[in-house]
Amino acid sequence: MEISKEELVACIEKARRKLEGSIEDGEEYCYVYENSVELDRLIEIYIAMGY
Repeated sequence: MEISKEELVACIEKARRKLEGSIEDGEEYCYVYENSVELDRLIEIYIAMGY
């Protein structure tokens, strides 16, 4: 299954907002880290797809 560029960008933006929110809210490190890893994974997919 291939995801469109627009869908992937939307997922990246959602993950970025979630990460920023967890940092701003002072959430525990494990949650901030988990959100960071998810964003990194999506960015990796974006790069691998050659967008």
